[in-house]
This record gives sequence, structure tokens and C-alpha cells, in this order.
Amino acid sequence: MSITVRVPAKVNVQLAVGPARPDGFHDLANVFLAVSLHDEVTATRADALRVTCEGPDADRVPLDRTNLAARAAELLAARHGITPDVHLHIAKDIPVAGGMAGGSADGAAALLACDALWGTGASRAELLDICAELGSDVPFSLVGGAALGTGRGERLTEIPLGGTFHWVFAVADGGLSTPAVYAEFDRLTPDAPEPVASPALLDALRTGDTTALAGALANDLQPAALSLRPSLADTLAAGTGAGALAGIVSGSGPTTAFLVKDAEAAEAVAAALVASGTCRTARTATSPAPGARVLTA
Repeated sequence: MSITVRVPAKVNVQLAVGPARPDGFHDLANVFLAVSLHDEVTATRADALRVTCEGPDADRVPLDRTNLAARAAELLAARHGITPDVHLHIAKDIPVAGGMAGGSADGAAALLACDALWGTGASRAELLDICAELGSDVPFSLVGGAALGTGRGERLTEIPLGGTFHWVFAVADGGLSTPAVYAEFDRLTPDAPEPVASPALLDALRTGDTTALAGALANDLQPAALSLRPSLADTLAAGTGAGALAGIVSGSGPTTAFLVKDAEAAEAVAAALVASGTCRTARTATSPAPGARVLTA
């Protein structure tokens, strides 16, 4: 018996970052949108915990116990007094180490898949609690849609959406270390204010106003990402120069996200980005997308 769960990538349309807390995390006002790029995680009963992976950049995905999918299986099993004997196979399509929560998505998907495979009957609250233990972005991967994340991003308030938004994601060579980006943020912003969600941005999401959303996109980590990877400025310029309404570094980067008016514009901007030579590839997607969900049972 196998259970397959599909889980979406995310883009942060606002990432407001406060000062570092005593525990090393930062308080956030993190507005997530799930987008239509997906990983799939298949859980199959096995004699021991094992992780395999296929797809773009699969060689960059850890297959040991540091993988959030493996950690999810271990945490769920520990809570229910069972051994985490499962083979988790990850079919990657979300860019790896790109600021789009691919690892977090795999953690949420593995958690849901193992719950279904083992019949643990975990409540939604328990699943979200385990997600928060796994990482700040993991709860949103389970929920999907659109949400405001506060605390370190794990406390979610769902946001209503009034329409569909079209995106292009420029995938960079290599990754950026999230801790390094936050450390650079701390260096560049020693007096960061408390983070607050933008009323204009939330209103644009509720009304489905693409132009208003383009004007409200904001990422407090972008200056730090650009400081560590100056070439991202060329990617942002190439996308907006090709007709994107706005461009932004996605999360801690190095993927850059471009909001466009429609599917036709998305294809044109993606082609221009690839032709510019400022990124490795470009992907089109729409939002919102549903959170982690079981495909087979």
C-alpha cells in the first residue's frame, strides 16, 4: 500500500521581518501564497525509514534524517508509539533551496502521507503542531491558499482571495543559506521595527487586484539577499524590463518572483528571462493553490 500527497510551493508577497529574538528567530509578518508548482511525496511501508528523490536538482536533496520528510515521519511515529518504518519517495518539481519552501513542503506532505498510511488519525491541530515543530514554513505548506504567518511564521491566519494571480519564477544557479540571509539582514538593519502586515496588500489579495498587489509586494530580506548575491539585481531588472508588473526575491532567495497580468504575459516574461542569461530557468505558475492533499489511498 502506498499513499501519495501533492504539496505546493509558496511565494511570499510580503515578508516583514522584526529584530532578532533571544531564541535566534525573528518575529515576522509573512504573507504566503501557495502557487501551482508541486512536489509529490509517496509513503510506502518498509522495514526501515528511507528517503529517495527524483526530479530537477534531486542530487541536492539530502536523503538522511536531516530531510524534513524523514523528520516528519519520526515525529508522527514518536507521538503515536510506533516505529517510523516507511519509504518516502519525493518527486521534486519545486526549485531546491530557492526560497519557495520546497523542503518544508516535503515535510508537510510526508506528515500527511504517513498519517494516512499508518492510520494514526491525527487531528488537524496535531498535524499543524508537528508542522510548526518541523519549521516555520511547514504549517503553510499543509494549509495552502493564502495566509498571514506571524510569530516566526508558524501561526497562520487564512486570507480570502478575490482572484487568480499569474507568476513567473526565475530559478538561479545554486542556493542561498537562509541563516546567512537573516544574519546579513541583522547586519544591514540593526534597528528593525516590529513587523506589520500591509493593509494595502491584504486588500489587493481580497479584491484580486493584480496591479494593486504589484505595487504592494515587499520583502525585508531582499536587500540582504542582493548583498550576498548582487547578480539577482540583474534578474529582477530583466523580468521587469520584459513586462512584469513587479519583481521580488522569493523569501530568502535566490529564486526571484515576477507578478504578471495574465498567462500570455507569463510566457513572454519567462522566455525573456531565460534569453537574458540572468537565471538558470524560468517557471510559470498561478496562485492560489490548495495545500497538501492525498492523491491516492
